[in-house]
Amino acid sequence: QVQLVESGGGLVQAGGSLRLSCAVSGDRLSTYCMGWFRQTPGQEREFVATISSGGGNTYYASTVKGRFTISRDNAANTVFLQMNSLNAEDTAVYYCAAAPKLDPFSTVVSIPGYSFWGQGTQVTVSS
Repeated sequence: QVQLVESGGGLVQAGGSLRLSCAVSGDRLSTYCMGWFRQTPGQEREFVATISSGGGNTYYASTVKGRFTISRDNAANTVFLQMNSLNAEDTAVYYCAAAPKLDPFSTVVSIPGYSFWGQGTQVTVSS
């Protein structure tokens, strides 16, 4: 059973940065396309960023493009989300997710495409 554990969330001032980590266990990370999503109370979970299993392809939501960077270290079985220039609208619980993919190039943006999810980490940006 694949397990995902997020860390790195917290309270930060507007304009600041945070780096989220997602540790994966139970299988080799290199066989999964990975994604980050976020959710605020009363709202649907929304896509943030995705990275192909080989690491060569990434895709971002328009709201975070240019500010957030997704990366992965397959040897360490860890995925990262570097978040810069944070603003109050980025406040949410951030979730890591894994989508089994056979090819190293595909990315996934839809929630149904992901099979495994972490418990989430809270990010709060004060204005």
